[in-house]
Amino acid sequence: MTPPDALLDPLRAVARARCEGADAAHDWLHVTRVAANARRVALAEGADVTVAVAAALLHELFNYPKGHPDSRRSGEVCAEHAALVLREQGWDDARAEAVCYAIRVHPFSLGVTPDTLEAKVLQDADRLDAIGVARCFATCADMRRPFYDPDDPRCERRAPDDKQWGVDHFYKKLLRLEAGMHTATARALAAERTRFMREFLDRLSGEIAG
Repeated sequence: MTPPDALLDPLRAVARARCEGADAAHDWLHVTRVAANARRVALAEGADVTVAVAAALLHELFNYPKGHPDSRRSGEVCAEHAALVLREQGWDDARAEAVCYAIRVHPFSLGVTPDTLEAKVLQDADRLDAIGVARCFATCADMRRPFYDPDDPRCERRAPDDKQWGVDHFYKKLLRLEAGMHTATARALAAERTRFMREFLDRLSGEIAG
């Protein structure tokens, strides 16, 4: 049987090269964090670790830019790119399809609940990485959005609008991710990260108020 590292190391090389020049939310460092999350969750949940980590390594091979009319198809197109890579690396059809399926259904915007454990692991691993302060503000800066609405930074009197204000993204999406985790392992990790985000928002409110 082929050792997992012999299957995964070539994928790391391809993924790292494809991530060259990507923004901080989708760069190689993001991919390595998601792969580490996937390995941890897969091991704890009894999933196929090689499939889960391979999907994590390849899940950023392709992305339409934010605001692109086909942005919802990013996962589908990325899966097509992954299929070509896996074929070139000699992966068997069944395992390659398991990886591609996980990539195809992983985007948050699709709202898909995966059928396989490995695909659930990838969704959990990717969303765990989203539950973070640094990545949110990196994206905020990249999109040239102000950090917060000075009149209502915590969205207490209005609906969150993360296309307008960076902090609104916590209230529109990030604080909700914990509830959508599929696995017990990811839910526990998400709960810890969510507590940190809430503490950060409390401290930020104090800084804004002076």
